[in-house]
Amino acid sequence: MSDKVTTVWKEKMIFESDNPSGYSFNLGVSEEDNDPYKSLRPKAAMLSALAACSGLDVVSVAEKMKTEFSDFKIEVVGELTDEHPKIYHTVIVDYHFYGSDLDEKKITKAVNLSVEKYCGVMEMFRQFSKVETKINFHNN
Repeated sequence: MSDKVTTVWKEKMIFESDNPSGYSFNLGVSEEDNDPYKSLRPKAAMLSALAACSGLDVVSVAEKMKTEFSDFKIEVVGELTDEHPKIYHTVIVDYHFYGSDLDEKKITKAVNLSVEKYCGVMEMFRQFSKVETKINFHNN
C-alpha cells in the first residue's frame, strides 16, 4: 500500500498539497498577517499529523471498550535542534480527556495502545526524536 500526494507552488512561500482522500490544504510560510492561503508550516503540520493519528486510534479503541468522554484534545510540543537541518529532537504529546465519571483505566489503555502499537506517525517520530506522553483527566 502506498500514498501519493502532489504539492504545487502557488506563489511566494506558499504550496498547495492534495491528499489521498481528495482534499487540499496549504503549506508554507506566510509573509502577511492577512494571508489568504491560511497555510500550515510544514513542521507544525507534522505535529498535527501525529496528534490526529494517535487521536484516531484512541477514539476507535475507546469506542470498542465502550468508554466515553465528553471532550478530548491533544496538545503536541516539538522542540527543534539549533543547527540545520532543524529537526524535532524532543516531542511531548499531552492528552486531555474531559467528562464526568471518566474511566481512567480504560482511557489509559486506549492511549497506551496507540502510543505503543497502532500509531504509525508516532513510530516515525521515534526514529528521529525522543517522544514523551502525558495523560490528563478533567472530571466535571
